[in-house]
Amino acid sequence: MDKTIDRYTYQVTWSEEDQEHAGLCAEFPSLSWLEDTPEKALKGIRGLVRDCIKDLREEAQDIPKSM
Repeated sequence: MDKTIDRYTYQVTWSEEDQEHAGLCAEFPSLSWLEDTPEKALKGIRGLVRDCIKDLREEAQDIPKSM
């Protein structure tokens, strides 16, 4: 399993606009994940970051460094 995602900075915040919890990652500012609970939002953004890193590797593109 790829532990790269453990090095990133995650945040879960309430989105008043969406009326859901938003999972965010500082190193991937264009990504977000909305869910009804903070736990699901965190799990979702971590999975999205994992998928994004996989795609970047497959395309031989740079992967953001952790802060």
